[in-house]
Amino acid sequence: MIKPLSLKRIEEFIKAQSLQRPVSVQCYGDAEFTAVNSDTRNLNAGELFVAIRGEFFDPHQFIEQAVAKKPCALVVEKYFPDIALPQLVVSDSILALGQIAALNRSLFTGKLIGITGSSGKTTVKTMVASILAECGDTHATKGNLNNHIGVPFTLLQLTAANEFAVIEMGASGPGEIGYLCSLAKPQVTMINNVMPAHIEGFGSIEGVAKAKGEIYESLVAGATAVVNLDDQFSSSWLAQLRNRTVISVSLHNSDANFHARAIELSDAEVSFELVADTKATSITLNAQGEHSVRNALMAAACAFAAGASLQQIQTGLANFAPVSGRMSKHVGVNQVHIIDDSYNANPGSVRAAIDVLAQKTRGVLVLGDLAELGSDSAQLHGELGDYARSKKLPHIFTLGNLSQNASQHFGEGAQHFTDRASLVAHLKTIARADMTLLIKGSRSSKMDLVVRELCDSAGDTH
Repeated sequence: MIKPLSLKRIEEFIKAQSLQRPVSVQCYGDAEFTAVNSDTRNLNAGELFVAIRGEFFDPHQFIEQAVAKKPCALVVEKYFPDIALPQLVVSDSILALGQIAALNRSLFTGKLIGITGSSGKTTVKTMVASILAECGDTHATKGNLNNHIGVPFTLLQLTAANEFAVIEMGASGPGEIGYLCSLAKPQVTMINNVMPAHIEGFGSIEGVAKAKGEIYESLVAGATAVVNLDDQFSSSWLAQLRNRTVISVSLHNSDANFHARAIELSDAEVSFELVADTKATSITLNAQGEHSVRNALMAAACAFAAGASLQQIQTGLANFAPVSGRMSKHVGVNQVHIIDDSYNANPGSVRAAIDVLAQKTRGVLVLGDLAELGSDSAQLHGELGDYARSKKLPHIFTLGNLSQNASQHFGEGAQHFTDRASLVAHLKTIARADMTLLIKGSRSSKMDLVVRELCDSAGDTH
């Protein structure tokens, strides 16, 4: 936290806000704290405990477990007269958590960057943080804490030492990005891309674009929007951002403020010349695929808007290390090369991964089901099989239910598995040193377990 807060200060702050999502609040007693927690498993003495209801769990029923850890006070949705601790009683503890985070954010005087998109946002966040670390003390979203609970906890971790904050924002439905922006109030915002992802929550890809566009609608005065001109929805965003400061980005369009030239791809890295208006610098990136160049351009533009120089951008990108489960490289059983892209997936990111795989001598796609694609799920999986075949991959192995459509469309050289053990056993029999396995799927398909079993067999703990 930037400075100690108190229950009374939170109560006053909430009552003074014109809230997008109203929260009623009443304070019983007062206490000062420097940390907030909602998990009794790691709750420390002196922290503020916020009782957050889950879909299958209500901490109010087990409040004694929290009290036993000796928090300084409670944020609860009902008053406990028998508990001798100060209590902030609210109508919605999740929204109250957001307002506590917003209060801490209001004390932050540095630059805050907000990042969203259907694919690559965690990678871009990591790149931006790596660049801004060259400029000053930088705080960034840890892991995938990018939702209505994760973002508040990220904002609560801001301290007086931080000069920059890089906040990743995810959404599974309309209104969520707008809500997160109301808490974070970013001064630089970007949408990395819009792809068919979480369609069930948005209704259509147009719905995804509109919801992601909330990050531009929420710009505070003097803020900067970074816009990917290569995205199909960029023209509507630019119209929306008229009279705003915009930095445009494109992979090849030289009219964009940030673009690339002289791109060179190899098995180990990508290199290119980053052009920022009239200036240029050479970039070498520990990543694979042309999509990584676009990610780096978007990150560079965000960092530049926050005050980074081209030299700091060059150094920060050189120091970037791929995020685990996102195109990270390992050696598996029988010295097979493994590209672990198992963290999550949507059709666009699968295509980008296939593009990388197609450059390998013997590239094999191992694909799990893609979730939340709505009524077009079967068709979208089938199209991925068509795409893999068009890139002349020798084999595709699929796991799950929907991914069978990809195998069927791929045709000869495809094989579908209904259980992970059978898939792993087959991969172990065919694995060899001149082969690259690219393993991908939505989080729910747990393809990371396939990676783990193949790597454990080789002694690679990745």
